[in-house]
Amino acid sequence: MKKALVLAGSLALGLALAQGAARAHGDVQPQPVDTAGLEPLGTEWKSENPYRGNEKAIAIGSSGFNQNCARCHGLQMISGGLAPDLRYLPQGKEGDEYFVERMRHGAVINGVTKMPAFEGVLSQEALWAIRSYIDAKHEE
Repeated sequence: MKKALVLAGSLALGLALAQGAARAHGDVQPQPVDTAGLEPLGTEWKSENPYRGNEKAIAIGSSGFNQNCARCHGLQMISGGLAPDLRYLPQGKEGDEYFVERMRHGAVINGVTKMPAFEGVLSQEALWAIRSYIDAKHEE
């Protein structure tokens, strides 16, 4: 009987600790990005960043990046190897095209989702604000 109580207590303690460890990673669901103050872009996707150099967009993009991208791409875009280091993403139209493709459709490699698709999850305004932040960090 005593062994059964010790075993049950150990099991309960292990489950409680495991639950805490699982929650320590944080919320991995996409977080909403407040784009108030940015010009609405409509439903048709832009091919180039309409907010490039816009200080408000950069600030919004910084918050959006930290909430949705940093867990894989690293704080301030300094990747630890899990995902590409976005400081080296091409700038201008070439980088915008790559960014839009990846953000809208994600990336599946060998049947494994390496990056989720954000189209329909985050607004075009939020995604271009994140791109504005990436551009601003690249220039530093």
